Amino acid sequence: MCELNEALKIDDELKFEELFKLNVNDKTEIKQSGNTKLTYLSWSFAWSEFVKVYPKATYEIIKNEKGLPYFADESGAMVYTKVTAGKITHEMWLPVMDGANKAMKSQAYEYKTKYDTKRCEAYTMFDINKTVMRCLVKNLAMFGLGLYIYAGEDLPEQNDKAEVVQEPTQFKPCTQTQVKIITDLIETKNVEIEKFYKAYSILSVDELSFDDAGKAIVQLNKKK
Repeated sequence: MCELNEALKIDDELKFEELFKLNVNDKTEIKQSGNTKLTYLSWSFAWSEFVKVYPKATYEIIKNEKGLPYFADESGAMVYTKVTAGKITHEMWLPVMDGANKAMKSQAYEYKTKYDTKRCEAYTMFDINKTVMRCLVKNLAMFGLGLYIYAGEDLPEQNDKAEVVQEPTQFKPCTQTQVKIITDLIETKNVEIEKFYKAYSILSVDELSFDDAGKAIVQLNKKK
């Protein structure tokens, strides 16, 4: 039984590598609102590619006590999905946001920016539906598919990469989503936190740069 479980783990690791190395750039859409630029991967493409690797994969949309696919309070609305493939189950969450990446609430509201005042409209079931499917795509990324996009990379890792000399870039802090993913992975993968901090020369996860956080997510997902 132990040998069978180990074989299944190895199989899942190989499938992670296969999905992670898949270039999905031609199936993405970039949307920009002001200074906010977001990359979206087609959910239909993501699922069709995923089941080629995991034919028996299943997903679940978590619903509230009223049977609705979202959870809401005064701060906004959140959706949750769960994907099971092989011997692995990953959960994911995503807030309902507008094109400017602002949390949508049950009532429209205004907020101030550096230059003016903007309005965030109230969410509708259309917004909920879009967020659920985007959450599912994000969930599939935990298995490797398109993960490099969330890691801030332009292309998936290749074994035969040529060495590239890059100019120094301005420090870009990691996002709270990245912090949450890394924190959860450190716990589930039983990573020694002090060794992780030492590897990145930090004192807490939120000190990571955006790029380093992306790389950390990839490496933690590869860890047995």
